[in-house]
Amino acid sequence: MSAPRRAVAGGCALGFAAGWNVSSTGAAAQQLAHAYGVGLATVGLFTTALFVTHLALQLPGGTASDRFGPRRVGLVGVIVVAAFSALALIAPSPALALAARALTGIGTGLAFVSGSAYVRSQGGSPFAQGLFGGIGLAGGGLALAIVPALDGLLGWRAPFVTALAVAIGGLAALAAAPVDGPRPARPTAAAGLGGVLRDRRLYPLAGLYAASLGLSVVIGNWVVTLLQRAGGLDKGTAGGIGALTLALGVVTRPLGGWLLHAHPDRIRRAVGASLLAGAAGTGLLAAASSVPVASAGAVLVGLAAGIPFSPAFTGAALIRPEAAAAAVGLVNGAASVVVLTCTPLLGLSFSLPGGGPAGFALVAVLWLAAFAALPGAERLGVMPASGLRSG
Repeated sequence: MSAPRRAVAGGCALGFAAGWNVSSTGAAAQQLAHAYGVGLATVGLFTTALFVTHLALQLPGGTASDRFGPRRVGLVGVIVVAAFSALALIAPSPALALAARALTGIGTGLAFVSGSAYVRSQGGSPFAQGLFGGIGLAGGGLALAIVPALDGLLGWRAPFVTALAVAIGGLAALAAAPVDGPRPARPTAAAGLGGVLRDRRLYPLAGLYAASLGLSVVIGNWVVTLLQRAGGLDKGTAGGIGALTLALGVVTRPLGGWLLHAHPDRIRRAVGASLLAGAAGTGLLAAASSVPVASAGAVLVGLAAGIPFSPAFTGAALIRPEAAAAAVGLVNGAASVVVLTCTPLLGLSFSLPGGGPAGFALVAVLWLAAFAALPGAERLGVMPASGLRSG
């Protein structure tokens, strides 16, 4: 395999390891609740704990990638994921799980932002960036399908054993990838955390990505439970349908990158259409009247989860080329805020009469709000050569 392909493979392995952990505990929410002796809202906190630290590491992780090299930072990230996934296997203790998931979030935060930076630093195109994002999202989708299927074999340990295995695989892929280039000069104050945080041009992209990834992950964590409870589907069918909400990102995220490269004049319409698809798909999942309806809803959510990725990340990197990883970290961090706040709230809705479907209906409204605030084409990663501004 050529060096550029090994670089993309290594970056994608980082994204996959981070994505798997996003939904691995949500995929087995009811089983974990029974084994740990807690309610579903507490199981939702296992995801929240991960995203608290995942969020906290976005800007520092991006700055570290800009300064020390993304491959180096990514290696640290997957080692951390492996170590604390193993820690969670000791016993079915809620306190231990919360601590382990919070510490795992340090690793996923470093892995994701450095993986995106690594693909970009090795000359990756918008399509390659989309492929990275698609495989990362597919990791979450595959967890929704695979973790429930392993419940009989691994029991409550299924989310953590699989996360450990995925992290080890990521470590192997990254070890075979090309090393980082020379370290850049120490960044100026304007290129540091403060300069990135003060750049208002990044915030419309942050809002877009908060909907695209954030809402899709929230849905992914509870869609299996929704389809089992409200739709009356068995665990395997619910897991297979639920996986589509995230796994389709392996197609739709590269599609967004291809559209950005080949048809920049159409990218804003494509992103807007994907957000409307997210609203419609979430509404269909809330209805959950049959397998075809639920499947159609999951496919539509998969579109919304994928197409905005490359425009949002490429746009952030173009706005702040001297601190590209930190800018991407800010955009990605916005999605983490949505996940850590909305995941337990949606889980809590299941304790209310008709709460699961009603909670999903409210998420559909949030997709529509994101559509109303859609950034202009000049912010969506359109290169200056196309005749539009990049910053």
